[in-house]
Amino acid sequence: MDTLIKIGQLLLSLSILIVLHELGHFIFARLFKTRVEKFYLFFDPWFSLFKVKKGDTEYGIGWLPLGGYVKISGMIDESMDKKQLAKPPQPYEFRSKKSWQRLLIMLGGVIVNLILGVVIYTTVLFTWGEQYISNKSLQDGIWVIDSVMHATGLETGDKIISINDNEIETYTSIYEHILFPGTMMVQRNGELKELTIPVNIAGMLSDNRIHNEGNLLWPRIPFVIGEVSDTMHNANSGLQPKDQVVGINGVMLKNYDLYPPVLDTLRGKEAVLNIIREDESMEIPVSINENAKIGVMPVIDIYQLSKLGYFEVVAKKYTFFQSIPAGFRKAKSTLLKYISQFKLIFNFETGAYKGIGGFKAIGGLFPPVWHWQSFWELTAFLSIMLAFLNILPIPALDGGHVTFLLFEMITGRKPGEKFLEYAQMVGMFLLLFLLLYANGNDIYRWILKLMGN
Repeated sequence: MDTLIKIGQLLLSLSILIVLHELGHFIFARLFKTRVEKFYLFFDPWFSLFKVKKGDTEYGIGWLPLGGYVKISGMIDESMDKKQLAKPPQPYEFRSKKSWQRLLIMLGGVIVNLILGVVIYTTVLFTWGEQYISNKSLQDGIWVIDSVMHATGLETGDKIISINDNEIETYTSIYEHILFPGTMMVQRNGELKELTIPVNIAGMLSDNRIHNEGNLLWPRIPFVIGEVSDTMHNANSGLQPKDQVVGINGVMLKNYDLYPPVLDTLRGKEAVLNIIREDESMEIPVSINENAKIGVMPVIDIYQLSKLGYFEVVAKKYTFFQSIPAGFRKAKSTLLKYISQFKLIFNFETGAYKGIGGFKAIGGLFPPVWHWQSFWELTAFLSIMLAFLNILPIPALDGGHVTFLLFEMITGRKPGEKFLEYAQMVGMFLLLFLLLYANGNDIYRWILKLMGN
C-alpha cells in the first residue's frame, strides 16, 4: 500500500507539472497566433488513451508516462515531421514568427514552472507556515546512524556548528551541505574540532544507500515508548505509551542510541527498566528476548517528541502578504541548491553520478502516507528542478532550441533545417541514454538490495 501511495503521488505531481509546462508553450504560441496541432499529457506512440479535437488542436492523454508535449506547426521537434517542413512556410507556423516570439514560445514552459514553484511555496507557507528544528536546540547533539557519516569523522553526540563556512541554523540543512567536500566544524565534549568531508562523499552515500535507505543522522532522542503491542513478550509488564525509559538495572542512560549495546548483553535475561511516568519514577521488570529486544515501539519522530515536550520546534506563520516574498526566497534558494548539487555530477571524483536516479528515486521522495503539505512542497521542488533541466542547452530540450535561437538573434543567421533535424536526433538519443541510465541505476540498486550485496 505504501508503494501505491507513493506511485499515486508521483503520477499526480508529474501530471500537474507536465500539463502546466506544456501550457506555458501553448499560451505563448497562441499569443503570437501560432498553430498548436497537439497538446498531450504523456506520449502517444501508436495510440492514445483519450483524445478530442477542438479547433486546430488535438488534446489527449497518451499511454507512455514519460512526459508530455505540444506539437507546434512548423517546428522541428520530437515528432520529426519532415513533410510539413518540406512545404513553404505558412503565416501560422513557428518558423514564420520573429525570433523573439519563437524565443518566448520556447521559454514558456520554463517560465510557467518557475512561477508555479513560487506560487506553490507561497501557498504552502500561507496555509501551513513553516516548522523547523533549530540546530542550536539539539542539546545532546546528533546521532550518527549511517556508517558513511563516520568517514567524515562525525561521532554520536557531536554538535554540528558549520559546514564549509555555512552556519547550520536548522537540523535539516545539515543534509543540504553534507554532500559537498570540504570542512565541518563540530563541538565535541565542549571543544571545537574541524573535520574533513571526503571529496567522494556523494558517491559513498550513493553506494551505501543500496543497503541503507534510512536517515544518515538523527537528533539524539530520549527513549520514549510509543506503543506496547499485545502480542509482544512484555505485553503484561505494565509498560505504557509515553513512558520514558531512563535506565536499565539502575544504570542511567539518557539517549535512545545508548540502549542497543546494553540490551545486546542482556539477551534472554530478565532486567529492570527505570521509568519516568508523569514525573513519577518507577521500576518495571521486563524480559529481554534473544534478539535483544524489549518488544516496544519507541517514538523516534522529532515532531511527535516535540508535542510531548522533549524538543522545541520553531513554528513560523505567514500572512498572505508575508508569504509572497517568502515564497520567492524559498524558490530561489531551492534553485540555487539544486544547481550546486547538479554540478557535482560533472566532477567524476565526487562519485555523485552514481546517485542519479529515475522514476523510482523520484517516487521515493514522497512519503508513504498521503500528506498534502509534503506533496505540494515536493511538487514545488520538482517544478523548479524541471525548469532548470529543461533550460540546459541540449538539443530536444527547450534549452537546445533557445540556444539556437539566441545564436540566430546574435549573428542574424538562422541554423539550417537539416542541421536542426540532426541536432534534434542527437538530443533525443542523448535524452534516451540519460533516461535509460537513470532508471537503470534504480534497477541496479534494487537488484543488489534483493541479493543482499
